[in-house]
Amino acid sequence: MNFISKSVRRFLAAAAPRSGIAARVLTALTSSSVRETQAVVSGIASYRQSIGLPRKTLSLLRRNTHRLEKGLIMIPRRPVFATDYISETVACYERCLQQHANDLFDPVELTWAYDVLQRYFSTVSTHPAVDAARARFEALAAPSGQSTREKPFAPYARDLATPLKTTLADLRELAVRRRSVRWFLPRPVPHEMIDQAIEIAGLSPSACNRQPFEFRVFDDPDLVRQVTALPGGVGGYAQNIPVIVVVVGQLWHFAGDQDRHLIYTDASLAIMSFVFGLEVQGLSSCCVNWPDIREREQKMAALLGLRRDERPIMLVALGYPDPAGMVPYSAKKPLALLRSYNRTCPA
Repeated sequence: MNFISKSVRRFLAAAAPRSGIAARVLTALTSSSVRETQAVVSGIASYRQSIGLPRKTLSLLRRNTHRLEKGLIMIPRRPVFATDYISETVACYERCLQQHANDLFDPVELTWAYDVLQRYFSTVSTHPAVDAARARFEALAAPSGQSTREKPFAPYARDLATPLKTTLADLRELAVRRRSVRWFLPRPVPHEMIDQAIEIAGLSPSACNRQPFEFRVFDDPDLVRQVTALPGGVGGYAQNIPVIVVVVGQLWHFAGDQDRHLIYTDASLAIMSFVFGLEVQGLSSCCVNWPDIREREQKMAALLGLRRDERPIMLVALGYPDPAGMVPYSAKKPLALLRSYNRTCPA
């Protein structure tokens, strides 16, 4: 956008809030928006291709299985539902079952889909679309390993009678203890500890349980140096980082551009759980902002081998905290500035 005069930029920026045309022109001329559009369109194409040839995970199967679960837990539950997508869901399950036979599909995801479909067909009433899908489903073999599970991967009632061991005071103590740490001990971090924190992150909510992100972990000193050279914001302490994690958003989980921002929402929910999972194990972390700058995105994509439909979301530096290192006070906003009840007009 450097070839456009500053006066034209100012005019478009001033007019954009009131004019859809000015907003579209400004968006088309902004390099970051163009890159996002290219990534989104590439993701939609990859999504469509994946339906015919699933990878280890299939977003359509995950989404539809989650939709079935939501129908199963409704109060009151409708006698018949999902007639518009149950045939599609069973067809997806069948393709994934074929991939699983060749060790090409995630067995947990397949088992979840099987259990939910089985619960669905044992619950809903007769309907032409349902009956046809039921016959197709019952003709398929169950995934391997069914007999080794104690409970099905299907909707269940939570145990609310047993009090949680973690109290609000405990959670507040953890939140206060968690600070952005920039000084770490030169001590290797066991992969098991990082993996346990990522498993906690994986329990975070995401839209239709698609979990459109991946944690790329680097603890090789040379790779850590190359990765930390890209984001900015780590000046003065980059050489002190023992582990750096790049959280990558995967746009190939979505069928339309209306969902393009879910990679940021869902990944951010998981990152906070990840950070807490590190903290309770005696590790500390610092979330590192990722700037939307073309040259840096190109370098990160080349270094990590990212697909056109994958984008960096955020980086997280982590390690054992140096007891001698201090942290910023970082005064937080008071409650009055963070919340409102039933307000329908600007403040």
